[in-house]
Amino acid sequence: MSPAVHDGALTALADPTRARIVQLIQDADGSRALVGELAEELRLRQPTVSHHMGVLHTEGIVIREREGRRVWYSIDPAQADRITAILGSRGAEVAPDLDRIVDDLATRYRGTFNRETVARCVQESHDLLLRSSGTHLLASRTARFASDLLDDRRAARSSAARPTVLFVCVQNAGRSQLAAGILRQLAGDRVTVRTAGSAPASDVRTAVVTALDEIGIPLGGEFPKPLTDEAVKAADVVITMGCGDACPIFPGRRYEDWDLEDPVGKPLSTVREIRDDIDRRVRTLLANL
Repeated sequence: MSPAVHDGALTALADPTRARIVQLIQDADGSRALVGELAEELRLRQPTVSHHMGVLHTEGIVIREREGRRVWYSIDPAQADRITAILGSRGAEVAPDLDRIVDDLATRYRGTFNRETVARCVQESHDLLLRSSGTHLLASRTARFASDLLDDRRAARSSAARPTVLFVCVQNAGRSQLAAGILRQLAGDRVTVRTAGSAPASDVRTAVVTALDEIGIPLGGEFPKPLTDEAVKAADVVITMGCGDACPIFPGRRYEDWDLEDPVGKPLSTVREIRDDIDRRVRTLLANL
């Protein structure tokens, strides 16, 4: 298999929703599932799940089997080892294949960073995530976190770098993810958006994923990440939400603290209100960047 295919599979499974879809298919009766069943389990709209299935099918991770009007999805047996290396084996702890992750990212950043630099970044990312959120999806999250760090370092070298906004809350599972999703949707590639948490949770809150999905915003490959000095240094604007004391202060950055209700444990109706409050603030922020 070519490096490009490896990189595509790595990117596809770095998205926590797609990783969860693959795990649900693995656990389903007969190891196959329908889009409707997956949407119900994930509490997402069927078009959203269909989009993710399309990406997984394009990358050769899943195969389709039509029975009348129903389309079943199962894992491509040829990708089983690849999926285990990235997501780990269900029911057992399997160490992430860091060498493979380094190989994939070294291919992506060839001409910008050498393999030794990529390897150090991958190891640092792995160790930080292991300490902050444990082994859940550790390999795919390590790859995503390392790529974010490398992108930030690459942007720092450029005189024409896009502005970077860092949203920080306590668990990086609610307010900061809502703000980041909305800003990405509004700004597109004009702004680099990052998130972090002073005490990150293991996963983004389901209600937050649902509240974003309702207004057509995918969570993408986002997951709770630890707050680092490097993330703050790479940002032009740092927005804190209930964790201002934990955020290091560096000169040359613009800091704002947004006083927002924490969505943890709140009903979806309240999360929608928080989302809409954040939406108004993000639009103002974007207009002033």
